Amino acid sequence: MRFISLFLLLPLAVSAQQITVSTAASLTDAFKELGPKFEASQPGTTVRFNFAASGVLLQQISQGAPVDVFVSADKDTMDRAVAQKLIVPESRKNFVTNSLVLVEPGKDGLGLKTLQDLTGPAVRKIAIGKPATVPAGRYTQQTLTSANLWTVLEPKFVQADNVRQVLDYVSRGEVEAGFVYRTDAILFGDKVKIVLTPPGHTPVSYPIAVVSDSPQKAVAQNFVNFLFTDVAQQVLNKYGFGKP
Repeated sequence: MRFISLFLLLPLAVSAQQITVSTAASLTDAFKELGPKFEASQPGTTVRFNFAASGVLLQQISQGAPVDVFVSADKDTMDRAVAQKLIVPESRKNFVTNSLVLVEPGKDGLGLKTLQDLTGPAVRKIAIGKPATVPAGRYTQQTLTSANLWTVLEPKFVQADNVRQVLDYVSRGEVEAGFVYRTDAILFGDKVKIVLTPPGHTPVSYPIAVVSDSPQKAVAQNFVNFLFTDVAQQVLNKYGFGKP
């Protein structure tokens, strides 16, 4: 009898599948809502998320971290993944877009209006993502370089590990300004104020791909496909992301 019970349970154990999705920190809230919806569409499947800066995630994958799907907040990081043969090239797709914005504290902000205002003496600290690992930091560098302000403002920079850390600095008034994604700024409500959407950087698009070493490539591809469904796109739109 015990043998029969184990035999009956075996198909369930075999069908249970888990994938790990390493994804840019700016997608945290949207993906936490999308996870249960994906699981509901794939009975017996569990999805785990690993949120961090795109460059950090790439480094983890290159060092052998068990990851099935990689989501970057920029094209360059995913290009590096392709060059290192870490992803399945044909699985790569852009699934959402975003915008870089300049923000200041929602309470007692300086009333900044332009990028040039950042050069004033009242602005002592500006929070940005680390350009080496945080895509938002690279977009910021492109923007300020285009405006001939990068070198001028560099002494004021407080470099953060991801956009959420930048927002924390700004919302607590520890810095006078910061550069983040519009989607993150919206989530912080009146704790931060969006000053402007600066030009001068490449479009902010998010690529996704199946990781080469994934033992669950079929399920990983199902997750990629899921993000293009109406259900997923509606959730992403709710959090401020644009269509690819």
